[in-house]
Amino acid sequence: MNYGMAHALDTVTAVFQEEHAPMKTILICDDEPIVRMNLKSMLLELGIDEVLECGNGKKAVEMALASFPDMIFLDVAMPEMDGISAASEIRKKLKIPMLLLTNCYDSETAKRAAESGIAAFLTKPLRQQDLIPAMEIAVAHCAEVDGLKEKIDDLHEVIDNRKVIEKAKGMLMVKDRLSEADAYRAMQKMAMDKRKSLRQVADGILKNGS
Repeated sequence: MNYGMAHALDTVTAVFQEEHAPMKTILICDDEPIVRMNLKSMLLELGIDEVLECGNGKKAVEMALASFPDMIFLDVAMPEMDGISAASEIRKKLKIPMLLLTNCYDSETAKRAAESGIAAFLTKPLRQQDLIPAMEIAVAHCAEVDGLKEKIDDLHEVIDNRKVIEKAKGMLMVKDRLSEADAYRAMQKMAMDKRKSLRQVADGILKNGS
């Protein structure tokens, strides 16, 4: 089982909202479909409710201001508007964590990114083990900059949720001899069929020992 991913969601909260709320939506903007697909898969595995996608900076600004995501991943070089310029536009309206996706970056890029509100970088090809610390840095930076450090307290509940979900998934894997992916899909289906959250389904599995 990939237990390392269970700690990732402790870094993602809706820091733009006035009320404390768990992370629900992430926007990915990259002109490479394979990059979007891989990153989306990682985020969905974390339990993110919704992952939005687009392929250029201009569209990213439009989608961000229309959907109010909790976090944004932006490619540094894209058609119509680059990721840093898009981040600058988004930052004028939304105070949310933003990360830059790039093959490489120099000091000038880093300076522009920092000025635009981007707090962390993810280098391509994306690696699962790099996602967690980058998200942690982005949220911590956003909280510090905007005086929202109290939002981090909400993350403890998210950590607990992930631990319970991972434990329940492991129980299904052993009992029903399922792969990790199949066990997770089974839990997702139960959640959908019963109109419950993954945490509620996990609690039920652990309680019933099934």
